[in-house]
Amino acid sequence: MGFTIGGSRGIRDIRSGSRRRGRSSECTAVAEFTGLYGWDVVPGARAAAGACSCGRGDCRAPGAHPLDFAPEIPAGSTLDEVTEAWARVPGASVMLPVGRAFDVIEVAEPAGCRALTRLERMGLPLGPVTATPEGRAHFFVAPGGAAELPRLLYRLGWDTPSTLDLRGLGPGAYLTAPPSDRGGLGPVRWLRPPALDSAASPPEARLLLGTLAHLAHRSRARGRPSRIGSRANDGA
Repeated sequence: MGFTIGGSRGIRDIRSGSRRRGRSSECTAVAEFTGLYGWDVVPGARAAAGACSCGRGDCRAPGAHPLDFAPEIPAGSTLDEVTEAWARVPGASVMLPVGRAFDVIEVAEPAGCRALTRLERMGLPLGPVTATPEGRAHFFVAPGGAAELPRLLYRLGWDTPSTLDLRGLGPGAYLTAPPSDRGGLGPVRWLRPPALDSAASPPEARLLLGTLAHLAHRSRARGRPSRIGSRANDGA
């Protein structure tokens, strides 16, 4: 059963098909990501009791990396195509390759939540935002944002991203997506779920960066005896 990309009927078909056929929540999520939002999806490893499902005893990121042997599920895949592909990797986590449809700005979750509230109040365009069990927030931004991050921060009056506990993720990085577990620590969740009008066209990083940097700095400064990482005052 196919579905209309970008249409409300597509969402209904995916979710009702999941109920009828007993598809997993991950499988349903993958179908939404590929068919409605135009994202590629990669099956990922899971972790239990410190061991990774990839089977490598020396795995450096248990439950937090793509499965080398599992093929990528490309954007545009239909519900039936996703179901067939996911049946080959039962229990896999859902991972999204960064640097294609979107880049990511990562900050600590408390700062990210405050920034999200402020950005919504300001009426600025926003894409999806996730929160990980490790306490990190991931803001989806337009491709190229990660590479531009140092230059954009410097223009705003800040030093390097690392001094702000803020970093950009671009090509070569992968995000674990809701509803999957990450590293055996718990599920990733949406702070702001994807929407049809913004998932395929996330905002430019420069539109969000001033607020994110300011609140990331404030959050980090609260735990330190002195100011660091800024050439600007708190009103930046």
